[in-house]
Amino acid sequence: MANKFSRLPQPPAPLFINKKERDFQKQIVTELTERAIGQEILYFPLDITNSNYHDLYGEAIQKSYLPSIHIYVLIEWHDFSTETSQYGIDRTSSITLHFHHRRLTEDQDLQVQEGDIIQFDHDYFEISEIYEPSLLFGNTEFRTEISCKAHKIRQDFFQGER
Repeated sequence: MANKFSRLPQPPAPLFINKKERDFQKQIVTELTERAIGQEILYFPLDITNSNYHDLYGEAIQKSYLPSIHIYVLIEWHDFSTETSQYGIDRTSSITLHFHHRRLTEDQDLQVQEGDIIQFDHDYFEISEIYEPSLLFGNTEFRTEISCKAHKIRQDFFQGER
């Protein structure tokens, strides 16, 4: 009995996620974010080489930042929270930023890190959490989004570009 199935000379292209589809997805998301629904922010990356870190604790009291970069993102506003302590009332707010993964890493050569500063609408926010929730067609090799939570910082903490 002969084998009626034969092996293909080369494997077929990956279903739905070849380079053409990934580039098309990047083009559509970039166009939507930068021309239609995105908000522009100033991004200040932390300068690790010039920040003065404590030898034992690894924390820097005086941090240095690199020059700002203009980036388009999607922003989610969160409610204000108010805390009362022995020193008075403290009102804080936070935002969630959604970056386009490929646009950020390939085109702008930027890695989002905790501690980086965001300027949006004359307010400054420090990134405190980073996660990558979205996959392209469920494939773990192709991430489509970098999301991060940032909380508002005091005006005297960071003196960026005005």
